Amino acid sequence: MPESVQLELEIPATLRGRRLDQALAELVQEYSRSRLQQWIRAGHVTVDARVARVRETVQGGERVCIDAEIATQTVDTPEPIGLDIVYEDADLLVINKPAGLVVHPAAGNPSGTLLNALLHHDSGLATLPRAGIVHRLDKNTSGLMVVARNLVAHKRLVEALQARIVKREYLAVVNSVLTAGGTIDAPIGRHPVDRKRMAVVAGGKEAITHYRVEARYRAHTLVRVTLETGRTHQIRVHMAHNHTPILGDPVYGGRLRLPAGASEELRALLGSFRRQALHATRLALQHPGSGEQVDWEAAVPADMAALLETLQQDAAGA
Repeated sequence: MPESVQLELEIPATLRGRRLDQALAELVQEYSRSRLQQWIRAGHVTVDARVARVRETVQGGERVCIDAEIATQTVDTPEPIGLDIVYEDADLLVINKPAGLVVHPAAGNPSGTLLNALLHHDSGLATLPRAGIVHRLDKNTSGLMVVARNLVAHKRLVEALQARIVKREYLAVVNSVLTAGGTIDAPIGRHPVDRKRMAVVAGGKEAITHYRVEARYRAHTLVRVTLETGRTHQIRVHMAHNHTPILGDPVYGGRLRLPAGASEELRALLGSFRRQALHATRLALQHPGSGEQVDWEAAVPADMAALLETLQQDAAGA
C-alpha cells in the first residue's frame, strides 16, 4: 500500500525570498527536493489554499499543505537469501556482498538479487527507492555496501556520495608488477563499438582512481584502490587502461599472466579464477542519523585469500 503523506506547516520569516521548493527542502528534510518538486508539479502542495508553483517565491507566514502519497517503489518479491550483515541500526545497513550476487533485478536477473534479499530482511524498504540501495557493486565484485533504511538516511547518503565524502577502499590483484602507486584521471563512457562495455573515452564522465601497492608477487601486485568518483566498472576500466588489468576479469582482464616456472598449483588456481579479483574492503562515512564518522572493514573472501596465499608462497619459493 502507498504511504500517505499529509503535512501542514508555516513558512518562517527567515526563509523570505526563497523559492518554495527550496524552503520546503529545509523544512521537511525527510523528503528529497526532487520529490517535493514532483509533488508541487502534480498539484499535491497548496499555499494559502491555492495550488502551488515550483518556482514561486515565499515571503514568510504562508500556510503550506502537502497531501501526497509515496508509492511502493518496487514490485520485486522478497526472497529468503542470506545476508552477511556487518552492521545494522534504525538508519542503515552495511552488507558484505559475496561475489556472484547481483545487486538490482534486471532483464537477465529478475530475481535472486541483493534487492530481493533486502526486502525479505526488512519489508519497510519497499517504500524506498531501490529498497534503500544507494550505490552498487558489480555482480562478481565482493565487499561492503551501505543501504538506507528510511527516507532521511537515503537522502543524506545520496548527498554524501554525490559530494564525494564517502570513503571507499578496494583490494585488487592486477596482472602486472607495479613499482609504485599512482592516480588515474581519465573520463569513462560507453565503449564506442561494444555498448555493453565501458571504456576511457573523450567526452566521458569524470573518473578518478587512486591506487597504492600493498604487496608484490612475481607477476602480479596487490593494490589498494580508493575512488573519488563512482562510474560503472570504474576500477576495472581504469586498471585495464593503465595496462594493469585485474586478474580474472572476464571483460577487461586480457590474457592470463603466469610467472616463469609457476607451479602446477598456481597454474591451476590462476586458470580457474573466473571473477575479477576485486573486493570492497573498507567503507567510511558520516552516519546519516547521529552525524558521527563511522568506519567498517571486511577481509577478503576465501577465494581471494587462497589466491593471495598461493601467490605469496610462489614469490617466497622463487
